[in-house]
Amino acid sequence: MAKTKTAYVCTECGADYSKWQGQCTACQAWNTLTEMRLGATEKSAAAKPRFDGYAGKTSGRVQSLSEVNLAEMPRMSTGSNELDRVLGGGLVQGSAVLMGGHPGAGKSTLLLQIMCYLAEKMPALYITGEESLQQVAMRAHRLGLKADQLKMLSETSVESITQVASELQPKVIVIDSIQVMHMAEISSAPGSVAQVRESAADLTRYAKQTGTVLFLVGHVTKDGSLAGPKVLEHMIDCSLQLEGSSDSRFRTLRSHKNRFGAVNELGVFAMLETGLKEVKNPSSIFLNRGEKPSPGSVVMVVWEGTRPLLVEIQALVDESHMNNPRRVAVGLEANRLAMLLAVLHRHGGMHMGDQDVFVNVVGGVKVLETSADLALLLAVVSSYRDRALPQDLMVFGEVGLSGEIRPVPNGQERIREAAKHGFTKAIVPKGNAPKEKIPGLEVVGVSRLEEALDAI
Repeated sequence: MAKTKTAYVCTECGADYSKWQGQCTACQAWNTLTEMRLGATEKSAAAKPRFDGYAGKTSGRVQSLSEVNLAEMPRMSTGSNELDRVLGGGLVQGSAVLMGGHPGAGKSTLLLQIMCYLAEKMPALYITGEESLQQVAMRAHRLGLKADQLKMLSETSVESITQVASELQPKVIVIDSIQVMHMAEISSAPGSVAQVRESAADLTRYAKQTGTVLFLVGHVTKDGSLAGPKVLEHMIDCSLQLEGSSDSRFRTLRSHKNRFGAVNELGVFAMLETGLKEVKNPSSIFLNRGEKPSPGSVVMVVWEGTRPLLVEIQALVDESHMNNPRRVAVGLEANRLAMLLAVLHRHGGMHMGDQDVFVNVVGGVKVLETSADLALLLAVVSSYRDRALPQDLMVFGEVGLSGEIRPVPNGQERIREAAKHGFTKAIVPKGNAPKEKIPGLEVVGVSRLEEALDAI
């Protein structure tokens, strides 16, 4: 007799429970358990396992690690050097790529451009569940894309999609979006945890078994995280995030997970009338500074994936009229800003307890590494003293709690990138200072915060 199974899944970490409870014991989050109906199943000894060959076609034979074939998997270019860089060199057969982003960021536009390029070389199928075929065709016509080879399908049923894909046998498939897909055996509505989880699992299983490249478009929540169960990020091979504000024409594509390449790799695109165009020199767009130097501004070098990136950091220190002075950081971690201000007071002799401090990374770049510590403090000191720093100055370095300046990875590459863009002076950790002089660039190596303050 058929029996309906029900489970409760945590939307934060993906842990499942047999009954509902207020707190998830795995991640300690409250009110995150959502009911998921697994559907009606019948016990049958001859039933075929649903998840047979989930990771692809295997021989089922136990092998030693030395017997595994080490031949590198071939890559397919997407036609965009920035996207290929973020993916780790191109597309891998049988890989599942999840692309998330806010509405209007350009996810569908970027994928439509890629699919029209790939359709000229291989069979490609674009499946739209949110837009009609006429809307997609109008966008392709507006962008001036060659759309005569791309196959289109408007469908939301996963069973129908896999059946059509088995007949056409495309090399690349785009699902736009995974939140509107549904399976008949799941009784919950499309967009629920159960539907998103099972639909993604079934499509990923098909991609692994047939060697098809699968693109899944995902929505994001208000806080910027991917909507749906957390286990969705564990199923796929690569998770990309397309970011960019509506008032800016630049978009950044960052990889949060990549089984075939570097994590936190960054690609920069410009939104034009003809679609998303890659920016070959991202440092140039983030260094569009004024002719006259202003206090509180300094250039730093951050390491994004496999390349250095020069960005400008700005600080504004103003007298506070409130009991608790404000600490606002845009593009940086607010807790680290408070910690660095305490280090500046203890080892730099500058008290900011009665000052509001605002810090911003120009261009909307999010800096996640600690190499921006020294540049942040020098920008704050420059604004506090109301004295501008030289425009040809570049700074990077990690600041410890005892006031020491620690070296950061890839220091030599950062210095060479600054010299290539015409900077004449650099304040870096002493451990990153080059042994040989770089023509046209004066490198000042510092080991303490006090030495860095004296150098400006």
